Amino acid sequence: METRNYIINDIEPFDISSNVKDVQVVFNQLTYSHVPVKKDGHLIGCVSENDAYCFDNTKTLNDFQYALEPFHVLEDTNWLDILEAFALHNSNIMPVLGAENKYLGYYELGDIMSLFNNTPFLNETGGIIVVEKEIQDYSFSEICQIVESNGTRIFGVFISNIQNDTVQITLKVGHTAMNSIVQTFRRYNYNVISHHEEDKFLEDLKERSDYLDKYLNI
Repeated sequence: METRNYIINDIEPFDISSNVKDVQVVFNQLTYSHVPVKKDGHLIGCVSENDAYCFDNTKTLNDFQYALEPFHVLEDTNWLDILEAFALHNSNIMPVLGAENKYLGYYELGDIMSLFNNTPFLNETGGIIVVEKEIQDYSFSEICQIVESNGTRIFGVFISNIQNDTVQITLKVGHTAMNSIVQTFRRYNYNVISHHEEDKFLEDLKERSDYLDKYLNI
């Protein structure tokens, strides 16, 4: 996906010699978690809103250079890696560097998230299946084979949770053969934790439970 079109230049990086008070004023006006800082024309990091409000506003950013957070992405960085950078640095703004580390501008988190909103994972009509298995036993190739062997397309799959030795995988698949897919996962010893109205396995369990209750109450 093309991300260069989302580069913004609404605010200029603060020079390291800027007054802290000026930085605090900008944070009062914006909703950004960070603002970029440059030195000798080159990006050297970002100052966070939380840190800026803790600084002595009679001093300059140069007095607090140790607190700058040195994160950025490159102009050709993949959008998924950009999202990862946002998450790693707990930021809603991401500086972008081009050739020879030239500062080009920044991305806003909302703009990059909109790229995900336009993927088939969210746009295509289908169903969500969530399964889990021991982390040493699961296989993405096996998961894809299970879905495709039932004649259904996969729109997306990702690891949604890892806890102790268990991994949780979320899939977006076509609507066809949902019950068959769910049953196949069970045959391959995957625990299906999502609920499906057409799940015959659960329906059979309920029918047997109702029959047992009826039998015991005779």
